[in-house]
Parts: sequence; structure tokens; C-alpha cells
Amino acid sequence: MMTARRWAVGLISGTSMDGIDAALVELEGFPERVCIRLRAFLTAPYPSGIERSLMRLAGGAETTTEELSRLNSALGSLFADAAIAVCRRGHVSSRKLSVIGSHGQTVFHCGPNSGERRKSSEAAPGSTLQIGEPAVIAERTRAPVVADFRVADLAAGGHGAPLVPMMDYLVFRNAKVDVATLNIGGIANVTIIPAGAKPAAVTGFDTGPGNMVIDGLVRRFTRGREFFDEGGRWAREGAVVQPLLDRILRLSFFRRRPPKSAGREDFGAQFIDRYFVHNRGASHRDLIRTATELTARSIADALRSCVSWESVPKRLIVSGGGVHNRFLLERLGGLLPQTEIARSGQYGIPEDAKEAMAFAVLADRTMHGLAGNLPSVTGASREVILGKLVRS
Repeated sequence: MMTARRWAVGLISGTSMDGIDAALVELEGFPERVCIRLRAFLTAPYPSGIERSLMRLAGGAETTTEELSRLNSALGSLFADAAIAVCRRGHVSSRKLSVIGSHGQTVFHCGPNSGERRKSSEAAPGSTLQIGEPAVIAERTRAPVVADFRVADLAAGGHGAPLVPMMDYLVFRNAKVDVATLNIGGIANVTIIPAGAKPAAVTGFDTGPGNMVIDGLVRRFTRGREFFDEGGRWAREGAVVQPLLDRILRLSFFRRRPPKSAGREDFGAQFIDRYFVHNRGASHRDLIRTATELTARSIADALRSCVSWESVPKRLIVSGGGVHNRFLLERLGGLLPQTEIARSGQYGIPEDAKEAMAFAVLADRTMHGLAGNLPSVTGASREVILGKLVRS
């Protein structure tokens, strides 16, 4: 067992595409119960031009190989800046890091047989693309970098997502209590950990939109002056457009059994245009309220329908940007009255830093030749070592 203390950095930019989360963590112990301590965290916003380009690209707009290549290099430099900055904040030289785990920026993700686009019953492989050149990060930081985490799981027949459940299992499993974790980022995903579970008994999946639709509507309705529904104040003043909500919840994604994954291809700009923006007779607040209810309902419905226990988990540990939406958490509590809802920060994992911390942990596993996926979560045919290693 590896017990020596080591430093690692995790880097991620999620589906919100607003900046890079960087976490400096101290790791000790391996592999059964690694001790993870956050030493520094920051979010580095994207320059406005980069953010617009990424949003356009992820929305399916036409591009060129030149634009994609230039963005890949530019993001590599920005990710390196974030890694160096978080090390400086934590008073650790980047040259002393055992590894940097860089998730990069997803510009396309499609799981096997994903969405209504697939008509054949035959298995179709997934595809994914994360950019943010790891060679640039390694050169700038002089630290080994593990990147491109999702493709090995996809190659083994999995969805390549979600990957955070490995850390959920390492940190939150409980010998006596059934636990579920929920991350509300752009997409919401859950990890379900039965009491005393071994890794093969853990399940997890994307439940649907987290903040993505809510944020997208706020941006549209304020013409970019606001980026999210702070505290859920817009939604609190609106009313659910029930026919619209019912129509969306009948989509095949919500009926599909796990494993399953989602992204902007499912709930991004085209989804917002089709179901919300052109919906006549509803106010902006009503539409944001409906989007908020969609997030809460899809999470609660997923927990009820996809667990094999007599009831939903008694403990739900929440992380991600959605924890700051007080109204969303109130609705979730109302839909899951028998469940204790807690924040991951109460367990030593700050809500905003959890995903970045997870990729530091996954990179550390890769450096020690250990699998980082959970096939019971992703649907892969076997456990695989995740990522590609680049040394400076």
C-alpha cells in the first residue's frame, strides 16, 4: 500500500464552460481508503472570446481544423496557468507535484447508442472529445500530466461518464448506511453506494440537466447580463408550465435505464430553443421555474426508479454549483422527504472543488497502475486504467 504523502492538482472545466476549476490536494494512503485533503482551490474564468468560441463549438456550429487546433493549444496554456496559480496559492511548487490530472474541456460527448439519434438496436460505440493540450501543461508546470480520461472507458464499451463515482466510493462509502451522492453541475449525476458495498455494487449515471437549462435561459433572457439564477430567485417567483414539463419528462433519455450519460448535445442550446425559447404564453420566470422543476424532478425520479432498495437512499450528499441554488435544493427536499440532504463540505469535500479533486485522485490512480472507472457505473466491459500520461 502506498502511504507516502504526495501532492496532486486536478483541473476541470465543465459543461458550463465559464472557466477552469483547479484543486491542489494532498493524498496519503492507497488504494482502499485514500486520505484526500484540499489545500487550495480556485476558479480561473475564461476570457470572453474563448468562452464564446467554446459555446459556439459545443452548440454544434461549423468550425475548422485550424480553429479547433488553436483552441486546443490556447486552452492548454490556460489550464497550465490555473495549475501554477493554485500551486502558488497552496505554497507548493508545481515541480513538486506527483501528477496533474487535467480533464480538459469537453466539446463533444456521445455515449454508446446515445439519445434518439440512434435508431439501430445494435451497439454503437461512443465518442468524446476534450481539448486543452496536456503537453503544454506539462511543459509549463514541469509536472507529469494525465489527460484524456474518458476514451479508455469508451473503448471498453462504456459511456466514459460519469467518472467521479470512483472518488465518491473512496470518500463517502459507509459500512452501515446506504448513501447517494449528487453532483449538480451543468449536467446532474448521482452515485449510489449501498451500505458496505464493494466497488462492483456501486451504480451511478447522469440524471439529466443540472444547471445547464436554467443558466441557458437566464443568459438568454438577460442578454448575457446574468449567467445563473442566483439563489433561485427567478424560479421562486414563477409557476411550473406543467404541460411543458410533462412533455420533456416523456423524452426517451429519462425513460432509459442506466448506464447513461448526457451533455450539451442533449440539453444544450438546441434543446432550450425547441422546448423553452419558442414556448408562447409563458413568462420568463415561469420558464425558469419549469427548468428548475425539471432538474429536481429528473433527479428525484431517477433515484426512485433506478435503485433496487425498498426506498431511496436515506442520505444524499450534494455538491457542484447547484448547491448555491437554494430554491432548487428546497424542491429536491420536497420531492425526497424521507432523505437527509447534506452538502459534501460537511464531509471535508468542498462543494465547488469536488470534481477538480476527483481528477487529481483519478490521475493518482493512473500513476499507480490502478483502474479509475467503475464498470457498474459506466457500462464498460471491464475495469481500465484511465488517461494518457505526458511527461515534461
